[in-house]
Amino acid sequence: MSKFATRVEEMDISGIREVFEAASEDAINLGIGQPDFPTPEHVREAALSAIEDELVDSYTSNKGTPELRQAISEKYERDNDIAVDPDDIIATAGASEALHIAIEAHVGQGDEVIYPDPGFVAYNQLILLAGGTPEPVGLRDDLTLDPATVEDAITEDTAMFVVNSPANPTGAVQSEADMREFARIADEYDVVCLTDEVYEHIVFEGEHRSPMEFATTDNVVQVNACSKSYSMTGWRLGWVVASEERIERMLRVHQYIQACASAPSQYAAEAALSGPQDPVGEMVAAFEKRRDVVLDGLNDIGLETPEPKGAFYAMPKVPDGWATEMLENDVVVVPGDAFGENGAGYARLSYATSIEELKEALEVMKSVTRTSF
Repeated sequence: MSKFATRVEEMDISGIREVFEAASEDAINLGIGQPDFPTPEHVREAALSAIEDELVDSYTSNKGTPELRQAISEKYERDNDIAVDPDDIIATAGASEALHIAIEAHVGQGDEVIYPDPGFVAYNQLILLAGGTPEPVGLRDDLTLDPATVEDAITEDTAMFVVNSPANPTGAVQSEADMREFARIADEYDVVCLTDEVYEHIVFEGEHRSPMEFATTDNVVQVNACSKSYSMTGWRLGWVVASEERIERMLRVHQYIQACASAPSQYAAEAALSGPQDPVGEMVAAFEKRRDVVLDGLNDIGLETPEPKGAFYAMPKVPDGWATEMLENDVVVVPGDAFGENGAGYARLSYATSIEELKEALEVMKSVTRTSF
């Protein structure tokens, strides 16, 4: 009799998906983590030109086109002052695949992986899929990850720890001092720091820094994507950057599960990274205005909310049953415990939607909170 793999039986359906399936068609959706802006025109035109020129009818290199990897390399020099060899990059099917191959290549059966809780829903599940042991750690009051907490959690079985800044679901941005400490921990304890930087450009206060800037070994593996910064979630184009030795191991996984990233998306991503960056700044400015509307509204309701300094999420503290009550009143928010046990007592709101809808949703929240809680 056939049976299912234990590692799959241990995995769960995303709590975000469960909320979406329960929502009505007319609900205001503050649960989805994607920009509501169109992909920039020059990016779409680059993909169309590549199709018309018959450049996308066959596989690309497993790592991605040389032109895209060169554009990614130049992006690191321009934005991060980091030298990255184009050969040390793999273009992937979104950041999701990049996270998957990074974890698969570095985590053995029973190896421990430390990650933030609350944190992005994929971390726990990808660790289980690789046969690893998830080790969630709590956050500071401002919802940033404390390097000291990570260091205290490291054991002889630790293979990796995950850093995410700006963070999903919290919107928190780690300081330069924190990033220096994460790099030190990776170097000193000889464990991999997997740094998820897909919201890199969406920062309102402070600045984005990466542990890769400060590491003295090759123990930092960085994941990024065009999805959030360029409003390209549907294009499924991300990448992973690491040392030659680590890239070669991740390539072994990538070549069998994906072969190569979508060719049209690679040409689109090349245009996004090397073309005008004005659309990014315009989106970030819009997100900051929306954040301020949301924070003012939540404060008016009386919901304590750590100030998000990046991404496009807010995570207020809410009464028990609050997220369910919002759903019943056609406002979709995600219960905090969908992102880990320490998310209990919070809810995640995405403000990647119009100010008009945000204001309408906040009015519903105010009415329901004051009536029912």
